[in-house]
Amino acid sequence: MRRILFVANGHGETAIAARIAREVERACPVPIGLDLFPLVGTGAGCAPLGAVGPRRNLPSGGLVAMGNVRAFSRDLAAGFTGLLGRQLGFIAGAGRTYEAIVAVGDAYALGFALAARLPAIFVGTAKSVYVAPYGPFERTLLRRVVRAFVRDEATADRLRSQRVRVEAPGNVIVDLAEPSLAPRKPFGLGLLPGSRNDAYADGVQLARVVRAMPERGPDFGGLLSIAPTLDPGRFARALGADGWHIAPDSATPSGVAFEAEADPAVTGQRKPRLVGWSGGLETVLASSVAVLGQAGTGNEQAAAAGVPVVALDRKERFGRRRGGDWYRMRQRRLLGEALLLVPQEPARAAAEIAGLLADPERLRRMGEAGRLRMGPPGGAAAIARAILEVVA
Repeated sequence: MRRILFVANGHGETAIAARIAREVERACPVPIGLDLFPLVGTGAGCAPLGAVGPRRNLPSGGLVAMGNVRAFSRDLAAGFTGLLGRQLGFIAGAGRTYEAIVAVGDAYALGFALAARLPAIFVGTAKSVYVAPYGPFERTLLRRVVRAFVRDEATADRLRSQRVRVEAPGNVIVDLAEPSLAPRKPFGLGLLPGSRNDAYADGVQLARVVRAMPERGPDFGGLLSIAPTLDPGRFARALGADGWHIAPDSATPSGVAFEAEADPAVTGQRKPRLVGWSGGLETVLASSVAVLGQAGTGNEQAAAAGVPVVALDRKERFGRRRGGDWYRMRQRRLLGEALLLVPQEPARAAAEIAGLLADPERLRRMGEAGRLRMGPPGGAAAIARAILEVVA
């Protein structure tokens, strides 16, 4: 049996690798072995890929860019150096097991893939001319792969002008949230706290915004998306400690991890609802008028689906002299008018979101901007066909 190894350096990148792998299985007429080597995390949610190689969760969750010395220091204290050595040893022996290797992410993942000395395919997820173009070192690495895919045509055009052969058949993030099997009546706000360890604190902060929202009727609430890398019980405990009444365990629809209601002593006559959802993100997107998210890939999936995206602007907390909320600024450049930044203070954020929800025309424009910036579907299938061509 032929075997292909995917290398991913992030939780979103793992989801992208898994999506491509599903298309490889569909397109391949014979059984094929598909594995994932996660450089970040343990590979949760990677099916149909099987997680292999040395792996563990580190404090930063892989978010150590832009000179984030504090996050990297925590990783070092948690054993990053030893893990890195074991990972390098594993990739050096990959050529004995696999026939091709697919790097999903950035230059870090690509460097690992090239170290395997196998035919390498690159799926770039992080860089774009809308945010930051590929630099000279990255272009040197890209010239060593047999096929390279970038997320948008503008980025591909720039690289081609620099004598790098790349393709842009479509952004795989667009393919991640497949159409919901059971579209729901709009519930209110989808809450996307992300997939790293800080998602628990971010989930509490997003829920505070829902609690501060002006009255919008009994059907309004928040649908909190819980990534497969996270623990629903820990979310429920954190929200309970912040003043939410968590409903006693009872029979709930599949995917509902818990239900909560705000304390009337805090909200007065209003009783905002909150539902913890551990099912697919497509249900959250189909159920939401807009999403309030601190996620990376999740926010981009929402934009691709035409759902307006709102995020908390934390520059007031971090300060511009320390770089501000660099990740959110990066996403703002990436998503353009599809993303609205609001103050992180709950009452101020709620007021701006209420104004957005009362403006159907602005919601429509944001949805259209997201679809335009993220591009059409189909990238996963095109990349899968290219992978099989390389293996063949």
